[in-house]
Amino acid sequence: MTTEKGYLGVTLPISTADSSDREKELTKTLMEELRRQGTFENVEESRTRELVLGRVAAAVKKFVRQVSLSRGLSESAATAAGGKIFTFGSYRLGVHGAGSDIDTLCVVPKHVLREDFFETFEPILREVEGASEVSGVPEAYVPIIKAKISGIPLDFLMARLALSSIPDDLTLQDDNLLRNLDERCIRSLGGSRVNDEILRLVPNVEVYRDSLRCIKLWAQRRAIYSNVNGFLGGVAWAILVARICQLYPNAVAGAIVSRFFIIMYQWSWPQPVLLKQIEEGPLQVRVWNPKLYPGDRSHRMPIITPAYPAMCSTHNVTQSTQMIVTEEFKKGADIVDKVIVGSATWADLFRKHDFFHKYRYYLQVIASTDNTETQIKWAGTVESRLRQLVMKLEYVDSLILAHPFIKGFDQVCHCSTEDEIRSVACGEIPEAVRKRKAEDIKNVEGAQTVYSTAFYIGLEIEPKPAGATGPRKLDISYPTTEFTKLVKMWEKYNETTMGIYVRHMKSTSLPDYVFDEGERQPRQNRKRPKNNAGKSSNASPDGPNKRPRPESSAPTPAPVAAAAAAATAKQNGDDGIPGLSSGAPANGSNGVYPTPTVPPVKVQDIKSPTLPFGESAAAAVVTGAANAQ
Repeated sequence: MTTEKGYLGVTLPISTADSSDREKELTKTLMEELRRQGTFENVEESRTRELVLGRVAAAVKKFVRQVSLSRGLSESAATAAGGKIFTFGSYRLGVHGAGSDIDTLCVVPKHVLREDFFETFEPILREVEGASEVSGVPEAYVPIIKAKISGIPLDFLMARLALSSIPDDLTLQDDNLLRNLDERCIRSLGGSRVNDEILRLVPNVEVYRDSLRCIKLWAQRRAIYSNVNGFLGGVAWAILVARICQLYPNAVAGAIVSRFFIIMYQWSWPQPVLLKQIEEGPLQVRVWNPKLYPGDRSHRMPIITPAYPAMCSTHNVTQSTQMIVTEEFKKGADIVDKVIVGSATWADLFRKHDFFHKYRYYLQVIASTDNTETQIKWAGTVESRLRQLVMKLEYVDSLILAHPFIKGFDQVCHCSTEDEIRSVACGEIPEAVRKRKAEDIKNVEGAQTVYSTAFYIGLEIEPKPAGATGPRKLDISYPTTEFTKLVKMWEKYNETTMGIYVRHMKSTSLPDYVFDEGERQPRQNRKRPKNNAGKSSNASPDGPNKRPRPESSAPTPAPVAAAAAAATAKQNGDDGIPGLSSGAPANGSNGVYPTPTVPPVKVQDIKSPTLPFGESAAAAVVTGAANAQ
């Protein structure tokens, strides 16, 4: 879509002026920094990708031909049935880096079924030169096959069109291709169609790619690049940058990036400034309006895909993750302002996040199994439901923010006893187990290799009211109990082989593997002043970590059948929730544990626009290192 003067977008650009010499200079230094950061792949890897895609294209044609023959088509008709691949994601947009995967869509004719994709194409893929780690996930929301070919990771989706054959010159732009397709095929086609529309709707593709490459790196370094965890995913970031490019069609990358942070902070707040210019367009970034967009009432930061059928790419954003993203936009805007005047460098924009230094308390969620392939699926299931835990935590009194980290940490431990298995599944890895190798447990009776993935959620707690004495209690039993019930509802959950464990911990108890080498500050033994006022058996701030647990209440996930049976007998309904045991506290509230005083939290400029049904859209920018150690 273009305006009367030929500009892309429904609204006119904010500025059509050419970039200044200073902005061009900033663009040059930005590109130099991106190269230093290793965001570009080398020529050799680029050629390897092209060779791999050639092999994949041939494999798809072989797949379609083989299925066509099995359906009774003649040799000539089976060959003419075709089959074609389309790439999408970072590779299609031209912003992929070294080691990144290639999202690949396999388009097939109507007589090829989805079952054939896993029963026929997956074995064909295993035979491709250089193929390894081929694994299909047919039950996924978007069914997928993952593989590596010549070291290049690929994700394969399939879409069957209502056509008897797939010509080599097929494009996916025509909306009529979606007629009579099932939802899974439409979802599979969506990625490629959205990417094509984005590239068609930006004024300058090269400027767009350079700008997006910068924003993607920044979002990854600041740990806010993850759709599944409630932040913004690749499509959302791509649409946001494209919209800024529309508003400044003649700007260079350095200018696009600097304006990106200013406008995005104002939008995510939201403030009325510039909203009219950014909320409309074929690339839609909009604040909810009940009259224009009745379907957006539950979306906090709606970013709508430009291809039919339009979808909200940010439906996973929660109140907490919106606050975090808004804070990062503000920080980014401040740094870019300093870069412009020369008091900072682009490297400052790409500094690593401080997630594991930022909070005093964390929740640790551990998914464990006894099989590597099962672990991939089980950990993925748990991760996909973490957002539900975050949303439930947001309703807990005294809890300001629940901040999920964007990835899990995998561990493989070789255990020789049931006690070690239980300990590892609960997040406590003894030093002896940590150093043990697979060959050390061969022929050891009862030995087992445990695969685990740990996820983390930072907890920002309200400061203690002035004049208040004694410990406070933070009850998180309901959110954690509901979360463990939710993940166990997975249709493939097996209590004899899969463990789920949730516990809280202080920042000083975080495991070393979450830190880079040399990043962790030395632990200090802090002596607390004695205070007998209001003292009780459950008053110590370190109680949950140091209080001995009765053996009968030890929460034990079940990485193996024997441990699961013992755990079931001992738990009496306990799912590993902090402070929860078979014997409830005197007040009758399971999962209540004491919370010590935390440093004051500085909250500035809180705005709470009123939404229908009493929904609160408060967005607070938290400054300083609240709850930092």
